[in-house]
Amino acid sequence: MATRLVQINMKARDDSALGGFWAQALGWGVSSEGPGVTNLEPEGFVYPDPVAVCVDLIVSPEPKTVKNRVHVDLATTSKDHQAQVVARLKDLGATAAEVGQGEVPWTVLADPEGNEFCVLDPRPLYQDTGPIAAVVVDCADPRAMARFWSEATDWTLHEVTDQGARLRSAKGVGPYLEFVRTPDVKSGWNRVHLDVRPYPGDDLEVEAARLRSLGATPIDLGKDVRWRVLADPEGNEFCLLTPS
Repeated sequence: MATRLVQINMKARDDSALGGFWAQALGWGVSSEGPGVTNLEPEGFVYPDPVAVCVDLIVSPEPKTVKNRVHVDLATTSKDHQAQVVARLKDLGATAAEVGQGEVPWTVLADPEGNEFCVLDPRPLYQDTGPIAAVVVDCADPRAMARFWSEATDWTLHEVTDQGARLRSAKGVGPYLEFVRTPDVKSGWNRVHLDVRPYPGDDLEVEAARLRSLGATPIDLGKDVRWRVLADPEGNEFCLLTPS
């Protein structure tokens, strides 16, 4: 049994407006499951497919107060393309962000609600990922996180060091999932988190139990939902969705 990383979940004060920004940023289509929920995925995409990690924006009145522990890195094909992407995103409402990055070849921006993301310098590794090069998670121990997430999902571990780790779908398509060592301490509920989904025919409760055996801990939302909410070994919340 295994799960698949299918989407990232992002809290938003205005899911429709923020969804509009990210749809234009990624060149993706927009749909909605209902009020307060905006879904983004590539045009013509058949969900779920590892060729893309989709984005769900969920309305929330809680303000953003700290740097997100999960963010996306956007891919570019040349230095000129990187500059064009940065300029276009600023025209859409992004702003320069300072997260202690210093002098680096990539550009750190924030979306209109302050969510940090990076526009990477051109790198051969990310030339076939689509617009999202990687979903990046801050952590204290990349090795431990890589061990958990490579066992929790069917994604393949490509690289692991004390400073970072990198996974990708076993099919070799779509963005990477990366864990980067940081001294920052997790504070409060993550406004951006991962959603994983079991395969058709798998049992949700059996899969939840398997994830707990790997080191995940259950989170009680205090309400009845179809999915299960868990936290990885460093306390990052994630949702185990119903099999599909």
